[in-house]
Amino acid sequence: MCSQQEKSPLSCSSAMLPITVFALLLCIAHSSAGLPFEQKAFWDFDKEFDMHDLLMMMKDEEDGSGIEPVDPQEQPVCPFGCQCGLRVVQCSDQNLHHVPRNIPPDTRLLDLQGNKITEIRENDFKGLYNLYALVLVNNMISKVHPHAFLPMTRLQKLYFSHNRLPAVPKNLPASLVELRIHDNHIKRVAPGTFSALGTMNCIELGRNPLQNSGLEPGAFAGLKLNFLRISEAKLTGIPKDLPHNLRELHLDQNQIQAIELVDLSQYPDLNRLGLSHNHIRHIEHGSLGFVPYLRELHLDNNRLSKVPSGLFHMKYLQVVYLHSNNISEVGVNDFCPTGFSMKKTFYNGISLFDNPINYWEVQPATFRCVADRNAVHFGNHKK
Repeated sequence: MCSQQEKSPLSCSSAMLPITVFALLLCIAHSSAGLPFEQKAFWDFDKEFDMHDLLMMMKDEEDGSGIEPVDPQEQPVCPFGCQCGLRVVQCSDQNLHHVPRNIPPDTRLLDLQGNKITEIRENDFKGLYNLYALVLVNNMISKVHPHAFLPMTRLQKLYFSHNRLPAVPKNLPASLVELRIHDNHIKRVAPGTFSALGTMNCIELGRNPLQNSGLEPGAFAGLKLNFLRISEAKLTGIPKDLPHNLRELHLDQNQIQAIELVDLSQYPDLNRLGLSHNHIRHIEHGSLGFVPYLRELHLDNNRLSKVPSGLFHMKYLQVVYLHSNNISEVGVNDFCPTGFSMKKTFYNGISLFDNPINYWEVQPATFRCVADRNAVHFGNHKK
């Protein structure tokens, strides 16, 4: 989910990491008090940014990069109330109403979170050609001048979450790799919004009042994303015009009611799909066949009455979250291939607790392609 939202962030621009070895302390029991296991993800993009990790990423990116030198005699003083050093300017929680002046031109990381900034003006970042990361989280920003980001030709990470933006800002730097714009007032993503951002790798759009109609055709044109999150919105179905090469798609906490046959057909490279906390009752037969490389599937806290069909065909699937549904029975071939079919990877976690299943009726062979019996959580969860 990138280097942050909500586990230690990694760079969105890095290559896909090997899957974490799971240590799932789960149990099969008639009455289990265990908690649901927590998957750590292929990329740990699931948290708000961590300043230490951001500094480390900035240092790694600096190695070998052509940062424009600054004459020490022209170095301005540090903005009042801020802390400056090592090309980092921290002005968080200073009750600022505007971006401060006198920001050193060699600044690579500018932290303005937790202030009362309401507007980004045209010249607020003038001269900041070397800026790598800009943190504007937790302000009251509702207006951004369309030329505000033009000076920042090296900006890679922009954190705009928890503001009052009515739309994605215009003319974002073409160098941008990661955009966090979670928890704003965005209702519409217009065609061509990201068209000039060919290097973008990660977008966080969650907790905006977005409906499916608000994601207009061509909104994501030109992007080759690895990671996209549109959670806690107002989606009633899986969007149909997202970047085709997505590896992670998170649509948790929406109002999705079903997965139709072609819903996933445009995203064949998905490794991780998050659909937790929706209203899904039906998954059309064959739908999951369009995502053959899926390794992690989150369908917990929905309204499914049976295990989705087609899981046994998915040779790379390792983790399945199905807890807190209405599943009443589990078939012997629901998860594992039959006959001479081979599964490339064994399951590391199957979560089935908090379903009305008589566990003693489930045949042991049902989990024959699970790496360890402790990887199955199958009891009735006590809240």
